[in-house]
Amino acid sequence: MSVIAQAVSAQTLQSRVAEMAASIRADFEGREPVLLGVLQGAVPFLADLSRRLSPQIDVDFLSLTRFGSEGRVTISVDTATPISGRHVLVVEDIVDTGLTLAYLLSLLETRGPASLTTATLLDKRSQRIVDVPLRYRGFEVGDEFLLGYGLDWEGRYRNLPSLWAVIDLAAFRQDPAAATRGVFGDGDDKVSA
Repeated sequence: MSVIAQAVSAQTLQSRVAEMAASIRADFEGREPVLLGVLQGAVPFLADLSRRLSPQIDVDFLSLTRFGSEGRVTISVDTATPISGRHVLVVEDIVDTGLTLAYLLSLLETRGPASLTTATLLDKRSQRIVDVPLRYRGFEVGDEFLLGYGLDWEGRYRNLPSLWAVIDLAAFRQDPAAATRGVFGDGDDKVSA
């Protein structure tokens, strides 16, 4: 039995991102939005999404840190783009409990944006604790641990062009390089196919 399996192909990802971009273009017609990516996982998704939008957009990032037993969230790297009076699209890689996104939206609302909208590639709805508005949503996924297209394991595998589900998390944790060698090559994080 394989430890990992492809969950969403690169082609399917690109097709869905194109559909989402078409909806965003239509909804933001005549406006110059700020795409605000949440580092680091949203980078591939935001890059592909932004290339399919009007050139009249600003792209910026922020980074959040969760710490402590109560999971407090803080901004570790803030956006450099002022958002007061701007139409802001927060771009996430994955939303699960909703706690982090709820905190971020609440914080950004205090900065006076003209509008605040969200786009996420992946929605782990089954994990939701706090209901958060997701205007644009790529795929609803289950509880599996995912790798690729921005999602990582200890900083690795973000660069994979497709999404992979870890089927046997215990075996993967023991030796990620061995668990992925037959799929990604000789442990060098490059897709062999």
